[in-house]
Amino acid sequence: MDYVSIIGIALALSAILGGQVLEGGHIGSLMQGTAFLIVFGGTFGATMLQSSIPVFLRGLRLTKWIFFPPSLDQYGLIELVISWSSIARKGGLLALEPQLEPLTDAFTRKGLQMVVDGAEPEKIREAMDVEISTYENHYLDAAKVWQGAGGYAPTIGILGAVMGLIHVMENLTDPSKLGAGIAVAFVATIYGVGSANLFFLPMSNKIRSIVEQQVVMREMLIEGLVSIANGENPRIIESKLQGYIV
Repeated sequence: MDYVSIIGIALALSAILGGQVLEGGHIGSLMQGTAFLIVFGGTFGATMLQSSIPVFLRGLRLTKWIFFPPSLDQYGLIELVISWSSIARKGGLLALEPQLEPLTDAFTRKGLQMVVDGAEPEKIREAMDVEISTYENHYLDAAKVWQGAGGYAPTIGILGAVMGLIHVMENLTDPSKLGAGIAVAFVATIYGVGSANLFFLPMSNKIRSIVEQQVVMREMLIEGLVSIANGENPRIIESKLQGYIV
């Protein structure tokens, strides 16, 4: 679990709601169902319009990465590649074939299979680079769902504010209805700007960061497999891969 995300959300909400209380306001005054419907309904509607259904659903599924990101064990990957390298130097590339069975990751399995099959190092790199590019585009498109939501939400919030002011203008002769209209106007703006800058845009950036880290892991794997195919010394391979770790 990514506790930084949990702490960040808690801190942001505590600061804003705490500031409201310290200023003498009530948290309940920020709870406006009409403003919520306008901002979030309009934002997700616009986001769906810009995306295909598979991309939109993928973006929703990736929200779990905010709290449960995929494993990124770079040191474990280096140890695995070095063990493959040692096996290959002692018994040849075919000796790596038993190492395929426990692999569950399709990308890793495909790369090692190409090494076992005796594919040319550059052919291995070329084929695996294509898969990396496809993987990166696949998930970055999903991250753009939340980036889009972060762009639309403030504008939809302003739209909600204008609608609330229209309601106020229509009821100037009835003071009892003025408060509700003004409340919707200001709370809609808060919902729009707040959701974009506290949730949607940070979520998009976090997903993009995770995807970039995954791409680096795959590039490390490719470098290791190509080096094994070239018959390089395990210590040299280890030195190369450690260069990817910041």
